[in-house]
Amino acid sequence: MAGQQEQRGPVRARAGQVLPEGRPVRMGLIGLGSMGRHHARVIREVEGMELVAVADQYGDRHGVAEGLEVLPDVQALIAAGIDAAMVAVPTYLHEEVALALAEAGVHAMVEKPIAATAESGRRVAAAFGDAGLVGCVGYVERCNPALLEMRRRIEAGELGEVYQITTERQGPYPARIADVGVVKDLATHDVDLASWIAQSPYAQVSAQVTHRSGREHEDMVVAVGRLERGIIVNHVVNWLSPMKRRQTVATGEKGAFIADTLSGDLTFIANGDVASDWTGVAVFRGVSEGDSIRYAIAKREPLRVEQENFRDRLWGRPSEAVSMAEGVHALTVVEALLESAAHGRTLAL
Repeated sequence: MAGQQEQRGPVRARAGQVLPEGRPVRMGLIGLGSMGRHHARVIREVEGMELVAVADQYGDRHGVAEGLEVLPDVQALIAAGIDAAMVAVPTYLHEEVALALAEAGVHAMVEKPIAATAESGRRVAAAFGDAGLVGCVGYVERCNPALLEMRRRIEAGELGEVYQITTERQGPYPARIADVGVVKDLATHDVDLASWIAQSPYAQVSAQVTHRSGREHEDMVVAVGRLERGIIVNHVVNWLSPMKRRQTVATGEKGAFIADTLSGDLTFIANGDVASDWTGVAVFRGVSEGDSIRYAIAKREPLRVEQENFRDRLWGRPSEAVSMAEGVHALTVVEALLESAAHGRTLAL
């Protein structure tokens, strides 16, 4: 009945165990704020998932419970008999909530970043690994249709060798953010994306930040780095821009892919290959602009794709869900960016 929940003990998992494929996943959600409300909607829409319990110590200000009792904390959520949980509380609470879920044998996806610090994130990842639980991190940008198509085409060799990945993520200040700066809130997306697109971890980074809004945390960052495969990267991120831009560019030996992640569009600009027999200009002078293609691609809501990936990982299917180890790497890199900016030096990872 509406407003009532089935009460049973927490569902514990043995090492290596996942949920039976096809059996609906009993989902709990903790954190009913600006992200939690969207997760609640999407979990209800995803086939094979059931939202059976929600929790938030501050109540349900967005009205997403829809008949479910709003529980006060993670222990009450666990007691509702959930298989898995979506953690959408503020970043500083990620470790506390995630460790409680791991101790109870509950699989979880934690919103990015995995925790407030890389050290904290390593503890979370270790707890889920030691318990044999599925632990994922919610890097929803990986599910953007333009970026999925870009990565697929790069893997198929359509760009040839990748030389450089650049990202631009600018826009107005989001009032929802209070506990971290722009590096851990937004740049963490771009750090994760570059590593994921290139299939290579970071080797070194350098950054500059500035504080212009009077807040404790930084609000602008420009970062450069090099991945272990030799690919160079550049990230321009801020939340003090009147224009909203979200763009990722991968440049390689055959041209460049440009992903507009606001619209979900992907464009390829090929290197010009018109031959010339004029000796004076036939020597290598770089590349010219060749043909351009904007691909027609299927566009699905990224948050829905993310939850489907989590469900598939729980069922033991092939899945693109982001592992906690990847979440720890991204957080390690963004902490290195902040350290680089504070001390004015390039850091090796």
